[in-house]
Amino acid sequence: MLDLRQMQALTAVAQTGSVARAAKQLGWSQPSVDYHLRNLDRLCGTTLVERSTRGSTLTAAGEIMLDRAQRILTLSQRALHDVRAHAQSGLSRMKFGTFPTAASALLPSIVKKSKLAGLHIDSTLEEIHQLVAHVNQHDYDAVLLYSVPGYDLPFTETVSTTEVFREPVHLALPASHPLASRESIDVETLVGLQDENWLLGSTRDDPIDIIVVDAFKAAGHQLEVEFRTDDYSVMLGMIAAEMVIGVVPLLASMGHHPGVALLPIEDPAFSRSLLLATPQSPAGSELAANTRRLSGIITECLSLIG
Repeated sequence: MLDLRQMQALTAVAQTGSVARAAKQLGWSQPSVDYHLRNLDRLCGTTLVERSTRGSTLTAAGEIMLDRAQRILTLSQRALHDVRAHAQSGLSRMKFGTFPTAASALLPSIVKKSKLAGLHIDSTLEEIHQLVAHVNQHDYDAVLLYSVPGYDLPFTETVSTTEVFREPVHLALPASHPLASRESIDVETLVGLQDENWLLGSTRDDPIDIIVVDAFKAAGHQLEVEFRTDDYSVMLGMIAAEMVIGVVPLLASMGHHPGVALLPIEDPAFSRSLLLATPQSPAGSELAANTRRLSGIITECLSLIG
C-alpha cells in the first residue's frame, strides 16, 4: 500500500533535484529518503528516480507518479484541515475559486447563501488559466469560470463541469457614437468597425477577445488593438470618455454606466458559458452533495441578474 512518506520523498526530489537536498527540505536523514524511494519503486515495479553525479531526476514513470502524488498529498492535507474546521464551526468547508468579474457581481451572495445552507466557502480570486490548473490538480473543491463557444478549456478527465449560466456579450460604445441608438448590432456591422480604437483584455488568449479577433479575421480584417486592460471599470470609463470601444460580458456591465451604450451582438458565438468545475467524486460522497448545493446556490444568485 502506498505510504504518504513515499510520495513526500518523491515530491521533494522533484522539487530539489537531489536526494540530499530532498532530505534537508523534509528534515529527514538521507537514508530515510532512500528507503521510501526504494519501497515506492518496489510497489510500482519500475524505477521512478534516476540518479547521477549531477543530481536526481524523475523518469517518465516518476513524472506520472508525481502528478498523482501531488493530488493525494493535497487531499490528505485538506482532509485534516476540513475535519478540524468542521469540528470547530459545524459547517462543511469548500475551497472555491472564481474570476474577479464574477466575484464582484456574485461572491458576496454566494458566500452568504452558502453559510445559510451549512457550507463555509474559502474563496480565492484568480484568472481563468490559474483556476483550470488548480481544479485539475484537485487543489480546489469547485471553481466558477467561463468558456466561449468553440474554445474548450484544458480540463483533465478527472474534472466534471456544469454550465450554470449562458452570459451574453455586448458591444460597448460611447453614447455619442453613430451606432449607439441601435437596439442591437449584427456581426457584419461589428467587423466594419476595424478603424475604431479598440480596447481588449490584457491576457491575449482571453476567450472573449479571441472571438472578436477571429470575427475580424473571417471578414478579412486585421484588428488593431490600441489599449489593453482586464479592469472593466477602467474600460467602461474610457469608453464613456470616447477614447475606445470594446466588448463587455453581462456580469461586467451590471450597474449604471453613463456615457456608455451597450448593444447585444446578434450572434450566439458572442456569449460565454459560466461553468462550475469540480473534481469528480462518488455520487454519494460529501463533496458531491456539497457541489450540488453550491451549484444550486450559484444558479439562484445568477437568476436574480439574468
